[in-house]
Amino acid sequence: MSTVRRAAVVLVAVSALALTACGPSEDGAAGGTDVPTATPPTSSAPSATPPTSSAKPTTPAKPSKPVKPSTPAKPVTPSTDPDYDVFPCSTYDLTFTASLAEPTTSSYLLKVTNKTGKPCRVLGHPVVTFGGLDGQATARGAAPGIEEAFKLAPGQSAYAGLMGGLKGPKSETVSSIAMTMETDSDLKQVPLKASTPGLNVSDDNSVTPWMDNAEDALSL
Repeated sequence: MSTVRRAAVVLVAVSALALTACGPSEDGAAGGTDVPTATPPTSSAPSATPPTSSAKPTTPAKPSKPVKPSTPAKPVTPSTDPDYDVFPCSTYDLTFTASLAEPTTSSYLLKVTNKTGKPCRVLGHPVVTFGGLDGQATARGAAPGIEEAFKLAPGQSAYAGLMGGLKGPKSETVSSIAMTMETDSDLKQVPLKASTPGLNVSDDNSVTPWMDNAEDALSL
């Protein structure tokens, strides 16, 4: 073989090798896995847009004004007078009895007793009426004023003397009397009744003021 022909064969062989080395492989031309994709990788860098808050911050509530405590009522100063709330006795406060004290004069001892739990003031004279007869016994002797009238404590008794009338053509006898109390008011009372058999009633029946003992009540 001549030198020129051998050089041409070598040149052709070298060119073929060069084309094989530079060209795409069979796998690459068919979309094999060795060929990198054209899609650029996703950036892992954080977004420049600031995150949106999911809820607006709540405005703190204004504290309520403290409630001003009410001013306590001033205590009532009790009266220094021990008798300031002692009211006159009425028949609602008392029990009542009459007992024969002097048979010859048909005089009776009247007795009232405080049945309540608080004192009451005994005023004036008993108001005594005689059964179904008109009129009442006249007051005998002076009674203390309202300021001087004594207090009737719970369970305590007061006494008055009912003097019988003289017998005469116009006198009558009764078997019971009724009594109410002087109260210095318009208070309506239920009369208390007591048995007085053979009591002679005339124009001169009289009754003493209330006293704190039976002896004084019958001697006035």
